[in-house]
Amino acid sequence: MIGFLGGLRFLWTQLITMRTALALLFLLALAAVPGSLVPQQNISPVRVKSFLDQHKTLGPIYDKVGLFNVYTSPWFSAIYILLFISLIGCIIPRAGVYLRAVRAQPPRTPRYLHRLPAYASADLTAAEAGDSAAPTDAAILRRLRDNLRSRRYRVTQHPDGSLAAERGYLREAGNLAFHISLVFLLLGVAVVWLTSFRGDRALVVGGESFTNDLVQYDDFKAGPLFRQSSLTPFSIKVDSFDVKFETGNVQRGAAREFNAAVTVTDRPGDKPRQETLRVNHPLNLAGGEKVHLIAWGYAPIVTVKDGDGNVVSSGPVIFLPQDGNFTSAGAISAPDARPRKLGFEGFFLPSAYVDGSGPRSVFPDALNPQLFLNAWSGKPTAETGQPQSVYSLDTRGMTQIMNPKDPKQPLRFILRPGYIQKLPNGQGSIQLDGVQRWIKIQVGDSPGAPITIVAIGTAVLGLSFSLFIRPRRIWARIRRVDGHNLLEIAGLDRADARTGLTEDVEALVNSLDLQTSSRNQTPPGHGNEPAEPDPTTDNQSPKETA
Repeated sequence: MIGFLGGLRFLWTQLITMRTALALLFLLALAAVPGSLVPQQNISPVRVKSFLDQHKTLGPIYDKVGLFNVYTSPWFSAIYILLFISLIGCIIPRAGVYLRAVRAQPPRTPRYLHRLPAYASADLTAAEAGDSAAPTDAAILRRLRDNLRSRRYRVTQHPDGSLAAERGYLREAGNLAFHISLVFLLLGVAVVWLTSFRGDRALVVGGESFTNDLVQYDDFKAGPLFRQSSLTPFSIKVDSFDVKFETGNVQRGAAREFNAAVTVTDRPGDKPRQETLRVNHPLNLAGGEKVHLIAWGYAPIVTVKDGDGNVVSSGPVIFLPQDGNFTSAGAISAPDARPRKLGFEGFFLPSAYVDGSGPRSVFPDALNPQLFLNAWSGKPTAETGQPQSVYSLDTRGMTQIMNPKDPKQPLRFILRPGYIQKLPNGQGSIQLDGVQRWIKIQVGDSPGAPITIVAIGTAVLGLSFSLFIRPRRIWARIRRVDGHNLLEIAGLDRADARTGLTEDVEALVNSLDLQTSSRNQTPPGHGNEPAEPDPTTDNQSPKETA
């Protein structure tokens, strides 16, 4: 029996294997699939509620296993943490092995070089016999050592006189860098998810300023470790918004340019500065936040009076675009109207055109703005404090105002700038004063994003080293065979499916310019078995060293 400690040691050795790390990485990718297929609570709670209402049996099961909160569920976190531990456990032993390999000298020369994948030899005796000025064996090895070093080999000379050279240490360094980058990539993703925030706010051009506070956002999402105190108290006001559309026959109505001139105050008391906000060109703030321009639309300026003649609603009302020509839907609410509260809903058409198919917008610019509305009224009710959407009308407790000329039909009317529509029975009136544009900005900060970006870049660089660097070893020696001095050079690639080794070995022989005849040169990889064992490679017989 291996015992409790032995079992833990066995589990640890299994966890830190590369096979387990790859399995956990695949399992993490598989576990993330439900997060894109099933609506998530932190992204779309409305869709989650709708799913639960439509699937009475499956919905509660999904809820219990955490499929509506995949990325915060215990099982997803467990896979994530195990992957962290496995990668770190893989990296630390490999880093130690790599450091020892870097500090070690190239391995000693094999006994039989001709058995290696690439081999070349030259008979030095023939050259020495034909030329009294032929270089000595020591000079040949010295020239060969200098040649190898110029090719970025690390060269050592063993006691037997043979040379051993090695290069390609950065291959394993790239492999380690890739795996370390994976750890930092997971760390960066975790930091982004835990601490980042993102909020949206629609601002009417020339209207109120936006201050970076939670109550100012229309929509806000943040990680579990986000704190409101981390928000930088900057403010933004939209001064103007310029839009240009294509007016030619080709791509008519296509957007060409959006420029929002904004006034930014980085902190209370700082001097305001003028900036231009454009699509895909975010505004970088002093606190690290980025402000993006993500949408825009039209805000009709309306004035609503109640039956007593009091102004109960006045100003721009944001309508949401529905198509490329900016047909926009919206609602106007006047809960303070008396004796009955009022409400309106309908469409705004920037370039209205009415034919047999009904009203529609034919161009996205405000060339012929018109507001198409119907009206509702009801008994005033007390405020409940519950939030309500400003883009739709809550008609609970209200009745639709009917057309006096045809009581069976609801009252529908069209407003143009400057027009006033009076409601039946003295219930009030509504007037279209003009049209303004609005933009939607997105404010966000991801503190862990730099970690993720650097980790991805380092991973790509490390992977490139691992793929393209060739770890290679070269050995050379001069030995006495049958009364001849024979120079042998052999090479070995430490990676599979590599090319060029044979050519490099042959080039090393040719670079020495030994003036040997072709019959005394052995083609690479075709050496003959020596007549007797060569004792020089086991460092036991120094008598025959060159």
